[in-house]
Amino acid sequence: MVASSRWANSRVYLLACTVYWGIFLFGYDTGVAGGVITTTAFKTAFNLTHASTAEVNNVSSNVVAVLQGGAFFGALGSAPASNAIGRKWTLLSFALVFLIGAALQTAAGSGTKGLNMIYVGRVIAGLGVGGISAVSPAYVSECAPKHVRGRITGLFQIWVACGVLVSYFVNYGISIHITSGPRVWRIPFGIQFIPAGIMAIGVIFCRESPRYLARAGKVEEALINLAWYRSTTIDDIETRQEMAEIEATILEETEARAGLGWKEAFFGPGNFIRFVIAIVIFMLQQFCGQNSISYYAPTIFKSIGYVGTTPALLASGVYGVVKVVATSIFIFFFVEKFGRKWSLFYGALTMGVLFYIVGAIFKTHPPVVNTTGYVAPASRAMAGLIYLYCVAYSFGWGPLPWVYVSDIFPNRTRHYGLAVASASQWLFNFTISKVTPFMETGLGYKLFITFATINILGMATFAYLIPETKGKSLEEMDILFGSISVADRMRDIQKAEQMVDNQAQVRPGHEHGSGDEKMAAEMEEKV
Repeated sequence: MVASSRWANSRVYLLACTVYWGIFLFGYDTGVAGGVITTTAFKTAFNLTHASTAEVNNVSSNVVAVLQGGAFFGALGSAPASNAIGRKWTLLSFALVFLIGAALQTAAGSGTKGLNMIYVGRVIAGLGVGGISAVSPAYVSECAPKHVRGRITGLFQIWVACGVLVSYFVNYGISIHITSGPRVWRIPFGIQFIPAGIMAIGVIFCRESPRYLARAGKVEEALINLAWYRSTTIDDIETRQEMAEIEATILEETEARAGLGWKEAFFGPGNFIRFVIAIVIFMLQQFCGQNSISYYAPTIFKSIGYVGTTPALLASGVYGVVKVVATSIFIFFFVEKFGRKWSLFYGALTMGVLFYIVGAIFKTHPPVVNTTGYVAPASRAMAGLIYLYCVAYSFGWGPLPWVYVSDIFPNRTRHYGLAVASASQWLFNFTISKVTPFMETGLGYKLFITFATINILGMATFAYLIPETKGKSLEEMDILFGSISVADRMRDIQKAEQMVDNQAQVRPGHEHGSGDEKMAAEMEEKV
């Protein structure tokens, strides 16, 4: 039975909500460390109480950054694994790797040995979360229909934001109720087992990506899974047309790479520019300033006048709430309305303006250290502007880089594209998390001015130059980037429909001509 239109995409949403528990880890694991390292108990346990600022910054940046270092290699390793065993089993494998890393972090004691154990655990956990971050958006994007793909893929950032939010309030709760002993880090690190376990169990019951199956030559199983995700049957004409379009791109890729090696995946017609876009968009995202706030929110809020660990953690928690709410509003109501390109453009401009104002207030009204807990009006204004900055980020550069890179790659290179994109994200993530403590202590107000300049001159300009992908199927990206013409694509779709007819059992009497003409008209109109 075909589901009603209201529930037609429910299975894709269920898939996203299952595999994105791993993305929750992405946010939680990066946010939790920044709070743990600010506690007096952590500093006492690891002999940092009387250490110099440089030594504390070094340990703080290492605890945060080694996760990104591991994630870089995990993301790169996800490409061959995903190509060999599929999206589903690759995700399960990386979830198990993550659990090993979480166990080491949780079991760590105090002193140098315990700190080294945390480092090793975070590297291993990084391998897991890096692979998950590369495969999850590709998996979901390949299963989602084009008219809601941005919304479903964009759930990625909501889960990241939820992970960061939970990490802030876990740290806040620990700062109030537990002031000494290893539980200060063992409880926050131990909580990682919950989302990782839910994902590992849930993904076992998910169906494999139809596009992966089609590339693996399992056309009949691909059609069955596609119909299942669309809540239709294999006889449904729209499902069959979508399957034919998938098969057409595979035929084109097979013909295009005849006699060519792996270099074609990167340098074939229309491919290289996609890899460039994927790398640059994540480089700019990491250097926009938001991740510096997410990782070191307590430290940043202290720097603008929120004195004491608990007030800074509470201000960080409010930041997390703003991020979750704003991201959810954008993803559910505006991502398919505003599109990718202009949301990125106007988001970058707004972010830049707000950070210029924060920098100006910081310069003219430097925060005054006050042990009574009083927060000056200028500091409250800067905090409010940072919250508004978070809203602008959540309406563009937060969710959309993952949506955009999940959109643009063809079937053959999608696992490579998402692996390279995710690896570059983690590489720049590592860089910014390593340097932020030193920038915060060394630059002061100039930190915000630097990020504001990147927002406007770098990010807004880049967004203005890239093409819009809203409303286009994954297979139409080859037309958008000039890999093939509309006429050639329609010819290949007709060939592919014959293959689908031969390999899948269908009801007699289907008329395909009207569907082909409709598809051709839609492609011409979009391109």
